[in-house]
Amino acid sequence: MEAIVFLVVFFGLLAAGLPIFLVLGLISFILFWMDDQLLVVVPEIIVNHLNSITLMAIPFFVMAATFMQRGGIAQALIDCAYAWVGRMRGGLAMVCVVATTIFAAISGSSVATALAMGTVLVPAMLARKYERHFALGVVGASGTLGILIPPSLAMIVYGIIAEQSVPRLFLAGVVPGLIQAGLFGVWVLYYAHRKGYPKEERLPPAEFLQRNLRALPALAVPVIVLGGIYSGIVTVTEAAALSAFVAVIVGLFFYRGFTIRELIPLMGESIKTAATIIVIIATALVFGHWITESGITQRLVDYVVSLDLQAWQFLLFINLVMLLLGMFLEVIAVILITLPLVLPILEALSIDPIHYAIIVTVNMELALLTPPIGLNLYVLSSISKAPITTVIRGVTPFIVLMLALLVLVTYVPAVSTWLPNLVMGR
Repeated sequence: MEAIVFLVVFFGLLAAGLPIFLVLGLISFILFWMDDQLLVVVPEIIVNHLNSITLMAIPFFVMAATFMQRGGIAQALIDCAYAWVGRMRGGLAMVCVVATTIFAAISGSSVATALAMGTVLVPAMLARKYERHFALGVVGASGTLGILIPPSLAMIVYGIIAEQSVPRLFLAGVVPGLIQAGLFGVWVLYYAHRKGYPKEERLPPAEFLQRNLRALPALAVPVIVLGGIYSGIVTVTEAAALSAFVAVIVGLFFYRGFTIRELIPLMGESIKTAATIIVIIATALVFGHWITESGITQRLVDYVVSLDLQAWQFLLFINLVMLLLGMFLEVIAVILITLPLVLPILEALSIDPIHYAIIVTVNMELALLTPPIGLNLYVLSSISKAPITTVIRGVTPFIVLMLALLVLVTYVPAVSTWLPNLVMGR
C-alpha cells in the first residue's frame, strides 16, 4: 500500500512542477502519518542527520566554485592549456577538454565548470568557425567532469549517506575521469581533422612561459587542497574551507576577477546554492529514515536474493533505472532517493560501495546531458542563446562515449578501486 501511495504522489507532484525538496518532504510527512508516527520526530531526524562534520564541506566547496568561476581562474587555465595544445587541429576544442579537466579538479561542480568554460570558449570557437553544435557539445560534455574528478560534491553526498570514506571516493574518480577526458580528446581530434578545423598559432617562447607562470596560482589550488587531504594535514571539511580561502586570495589578488566590494554578494550567491543542496539532503534523509525503519529495504534485499540475480545483472538493471531517473531528476536527488534502497543489496551481492559510487557518478554525468532536465544543456543554451536542440545534437556523440565508459566502470571494478586501494590500502 505504501509503495503505491509513494509512486502516485511522487510522480504526481513532479508532474505538477514542485521542487524536489518539496516532493520528498511532502511524501515523507504522508508516509510518517500513514504509519501513525509522531510528526514531531521529523525535525529531530533532520537535526541528527545534518549534524555531520563532513556535510559542512558542501557550503565551502560551493563557495570555492563560485569564487573560481568569477575570479579569472578559468581564463588562466584556458590560456595555459592553449599554450600546450592549441597547435593541434581543432586546438580550441582540445583546450576545452584539457582546461575543463583541470578546472574540475578545483571546482567540484559540473554546472560551475560548464558555465565558467562555456562563457569563454564557446564564443572563441564560434569566432574560429567551429560548428555551433560541436562547440556547445564539447563544453557541455567536458563540464560533467566536475563531479567525477575530485573534489566532487556528488561524492561527498554519497559518502555521507553510504558512510564511506570521502578521500577514498575522491581517489576512485581519478582514473575514470582521466579515461573520460582521454575519450573526449580522441573524439575531438578525429572530428576536427574530419571537418578541417583550424590550428592555432604557435606562441613565442616568452609568451608560452608567461602563460604557464600565470596559471601557477590556479594550478596550486588542487595541489593545496588534495595534497592537504592525502597528506593527512587537513580533513575533507578543512580542505573545503581552505579551497574557498585560497580561491578568494587567488581571484582577488592574482587575477583580480572581482573586488573586495563584490565578496559579500558572491558569498551570498554561494550560500544560496549550498542551502538549496542542504534542504534537498535534509528532506531526502527523512525519506531514507522512513525507508529503513519501514523494513522496505530488507524486503527488497530478500526479493533480489530470491531472484538469484548475479551482481552483473543487478548492475545492468540499476544502470537502466538511474539513466531513466536522471532524465527527470537532478544529480543529488537521484543519489539520495536510490542509495538507501540499494546499499543493503550491494552488501548482499558483495558489490564494493566505492565501485558503485563511480557507477552512480558516471550515470549522474549522463543525467546532466540528457533531456528534459539536463542542467548542462540549459546552461549552455542560456549563455550561447542557441536552441536546446542544438546543444542536444552537440552532446550526443559524447553521450555515446560516456555510455562506453559506464560499461567499463560497471564491469571492470579495478578501474575505480585500483588507485584508492593502492594509496589507502584495502
